[in-house]
This record gives sequence, C-alpha cells and structure tokens, in this order.
Amino acid sequence: MTWALWESYMLPGIWITIQVTVYSAALAAAVSFVVGVLRTSPLWIVRFLSGAYFEVFRGASALVFMFWLFFALPIAFGWQLVPMWAGVLALGLTYGAYGSEVVRGALAAVSPAQREAGIALSFTRWQRLRRIELPQAWPEMVPPFNNLSIELLKGTALVSVISVADMTFAANLIRFTTNESAPIYTILLLMYFVLAFVITRLMRLVERRAKAGIGQAQPPRGGMLGGLALRRRSTTADPVTGAAATGGKQ
Repeated sequence: MTWALWESYMLPGIWITIQVTVYSAALAAAVSFVVGVLRTSPLWIVRFLSGAYFEVFRGASALVFMFWLFFALPIAFGWQLVPMWAGVLALGLTYGAYGSEVVRGALAAVSPAQREAGIALSFTRWQRLRRIELPQAWPEMVPPFNNLSIELLKGTALVSVISVADMTFAANLIRFTTNESAPIYTILLLMYFVLAFVITRLMRLVERRAKAGIGQAQPPRGGMLGGLALRRRSTTADPVTGAAATGGKQ
C-alpha cells in the first residue's frame, strides 16, 4: 500500500471510525443510564416500557436496524438520514440496550440498607440516586462498559455497508485498487487492536478514579511480588526490642 493510497483513503477512514465510535458511545451511554434507571422504577408501567425497549433492541440485529434506518425509514416516513448518522443511531440505540442491563445490575447490587438510610433522611428518589446509589454503583459499571466500548468500536465496521467511509470501507477501496488482500486486512486488524487498546487504557484510568472516589483501596504497584514485599516490610521485627514493626524505616 503506497503512501498516496494511505493518505487518500485510510487516514480519513481512521478519523471517521473515531467519530462514529465517540458519537455512538455518547448516545449509548445516555440510553444506558436512562433506561437502566427506569428499569428500577417502583412504577410497573415504567419498568414494563423500559424493559420492552431492552428486550426489543437486545434481540434485534444492529446491521438490520441500520439497513432499516437508512433504506426503509425514507420510504415509510419520508425522513432521509445521512449515512453516518444512521449508523450512529443504530449502534447507539443497540449498545445502549446492552448498557442498560449493566446499569440496572449495578444499581441492584447496592445494599438495601443504603437505600433505607436515604429514605430515613427523607431523600427523594432522585437524591438517593445521585448521592447514594449511583456513586456506589458507578465503579462496578466501568469494567462492563469497557467491554461494551470495545465491542462498539468493532461494531463500527458495519457502517461501511451503508457507504460510510470508515477504516473498513477504506480498506476495501484499497483492496480493489491494489488487488492485495492479506497486507491490507492485516493492517486493518492491527489498527482496530490499537484503538481497542487505547480505549482499554482510558477505561482503566476511569476505573481507578471511580474506585478512589469511594475510598476503595487500589492494589499495590508491582503486582503480587509488590504486595508480598509490602507485607514483609510491615511485619519485620525490631532487632532491639523484638516488637513487630508497622512500617518501613523512619
């Protein structure tokens, strides 16, 4: 693959993939929290409607829904969506349904005593969510959201079928031009891996900050050996008094 082809097709495709990923992730996050919170509502009708959304979009194919938005929606209602936004809408609504189950499960894992304490303090439903439940549930949501973000990144390749010029679309154009498949798709796989690795590192940083925000201890740096060394230093006996020391040298 020559630099001219890389500059003309692949570099713009990388930027399109990043945009689709960011916009779809933002929409999916908003849908996840709204639907996930509604699924814990005390009103049965709210739980039923939000649960119906979850079941419908969990069982629907993101690719078929993308086709419906781009090809069927203009015929049925006269609304023609830009290809990129049709892809963003399909991915965001689909992965938002998956994320809503993460939010619902994390909120359900909060101790009932915490909710009872909020009720005893006369907190409203919104105040209990904002001050008690979401701060404790948020650290438990981050690892599943990390997986969903990576799945969403890989799912952005679907937008190439509706002529969105992302990395996959660009790779296909280069393949048609050069008649080479193995090097092109090998590079494409590596590029998706690099983007997924960047997302993972960012989400790990978010997870550490979330756990630190509620006072959860972080594992010592250096892994298991670092932890063993830390415990060994903390239990070293004083050579004069014979008493166990509680820390390092002063």
